[in-house]
Amino acid sequence: MIALAAACAGHSADQTAGPKPTAPLPTAGLAGQQVSLLPLTLIAAEDSLQWDVRLGDRHAALTKADSVIGTLIKARAPEVTWVLPEELRRVARRAPSVATDPEQMSTALLRAENVVAVPDPLRSQLRTLAAIAGGRYALIPAALIFSRTVGQADGRTDHLPTATAELSVVMVDVRLGRVGWRTVARGEGDDPWSALTRAVKSMTPGLP
Repeated sequence: MIALAAACAGHSADQTAGPKPTAPLPTAGLAGQQVSLLPLTLIAAEDSLQWDVRLGDRHAALTKADSVIGTLIKARAPEVTWVLPEELRRVARRAPSVATDPEQMSTALLRAENVVAVPDPLRSQLRTLAAIAGGRYALIPAALIFSRTVGQADGRTDHLPTATAELSVVMVDVRLGRVGWRTVARGEGDDPWSALTRAVKSMTPGLP
């Protein structure tokens, strides 16, 4: 976890204006370990995008986002043994008296940059789920926000992608209940899923 904290600290030192660059996923320190990938629980888009039809069915949108994130993370970081959201749901269903459904956890609160210590009851819920699923760490997509790409609102096209996806992601040491790494991954696209795909890919630079 020291490597994760160091990576996070290196990026937090950037005090320049504008969004911070996306921090690479710290897979080197996790190679060979089992890591739970929690499902996304918060997705939203600016009204100006008029994506009510595309994202109006919240459950369908969250399921699609989980699929995109899980597929790309597993393919682009195979050195880690990922426990994907669907498997975590099955784990929770098999132990309903002790495990909380990961879709019902308040993981969205971790999107706030000042959250370092995971508060209860989320802390205990994550610890219990990880104890059943295996592994010490959890990668948590805390929020996915779509906004209109700069330059589009004034009527320009200039072949700019329509929207920017901002995916807030944290890595939690569930035994300590602390956030050891966080970033906001960004990607642009003309639809939610191409923008999200580029955002996730930005966490594993050096790959196409």
